[in-house]
Amino acid sequence: MLFDTHVHLNSKMYRKDLGEVIERALVVGVTRMAVIGFDAPSNAHAIELAEKYEFIYAVVGIHPSDARSATENSWIVLREQLKHPKVVALGECGFDYYHDTSFNDIQRAVFKKQLEIAKELNLPIVVHMRDSIHDTYEMLREEGKGLSGVLHCYSGDVEMMHKFLDLGFYIGLDGPVTYKNARNVHEVAKAVPIDRLVIETDAPYLTPAPYRGKRNEPAYVSYVAEKIAELRGMAYEEVCRITTENALMLYKIN
Repeated sequence: MLFDTHVHLNSKMYRKDLGEVIERALVVGVTRMAVIGFDAPSNAHAIELAEKYEFIYAVVGIHPSDARSATENSWIVLREQLKHPKVVALGECGFDYYHDTSFNDIQRAVFKKQLEIAKELNLPIVVHMRDSIHDTYEMLREEGKGLSGVLHCYSGDVEMMHKFLDLGFYIGLDGPVTYKNARNVHEVAKAVPIDRLVIETDAPYLTPAPYRGKRNEPAYVSYVAEKIAELRGMAYEEVCRITTENALMLYKIN
């Protein structure tokens, strides 16, 4: 039993074979998936998939890379989308300094606004923090009091991990944990308390080692679980069970 807590089945990369992709996930035991949006159209698509499949949930928000497109109407639409019964969190939201740092102030305002909405609606958040770990921590420490959520694709060190755990967040690990030279991620995978860990694919991105360089898909979350089991000296089935239970807690799914 596996829960892919972060997948972009709403990506155009699955347009031709989405049914087959979902079937392959079910075959390897992926019993639940959270489809993550990043703007109004992808959010709407995530909700459509959640309505169609009982085992799919939606997470909707404004990605930091799309922060410049946010308008007053964006917030009206997002609030309505967040009220859908199959929407389990707000995200992905946060900071991304990798490609462009010219609009960091806009990213900050959009992230802060989403934290306010998450508090108002009592929703967990899915946090994106590429090349921005310290700013993300400070924002969550100052503006995210009372919120829960997950640090998606965590790439910081163990010391910072403990700071985020102290704020009440889960740690999300995905394909990079399977990479041979990802020592930092390996150390985190071994050190994170098992009851605060969730697994994800970020598919179609961050494909795990056996298929690295090809399109990722939710079935491959099994490779993430296998590697974590190996690093921690645990049974694969136990990692699957515990991380699924954690995901249900994270997303408040009964």
